[in-house]
Amino acid sequence: MAAERVEERIAIESDSDVVTARQRAREMAAELELSSTDQTLLATAISEVARNITTYAVRGEVLLSIVRDDEGREGIRVVARDEGPGIEDLELALQDGYTSGGGRGRGPAGARRLVDDFEMETAPSVGTTVTLVKWSRMR
Repeated sequence: MAAERVEERIAIESDSDVVTARQRAREMAAELELSSTDQTLLATAISEVARNITTYAVRGEVLLSIVRDDEGREGIRVVARDEGPGIEDLELALQDGYTSGGGRGRGPAGARRLVDDFEMETAPSVGTTVTLVKWSRMR
């Protein structure tokens, strides 16, 4: 990735913060002329990872950045991080339908399907960081 600048840092402590992160990411994606479908996919992925913060870690943050790769594509990078309990079995947590909290099991696995790049780092008692990118389509 050639260039990145953090555009927005949003504290995540409640459902209204999740909405704020979604809305701001949509605005940034529209500025980059991502399709309305890609804007929706990005917003949905943010919902999945940010709601995990409010559910499992109580508080964390979402960082939104505009990124550009070496091929000239632009995209939105989302880093959702917390210092919550972490995830003991990352492989299991990334399986479709898995849930540890009685939810629908869409969380990280669902978010991964909605974006172009996905990375998740976690450790028990340390927290979790999810990084995802939605790229613009080449013109």
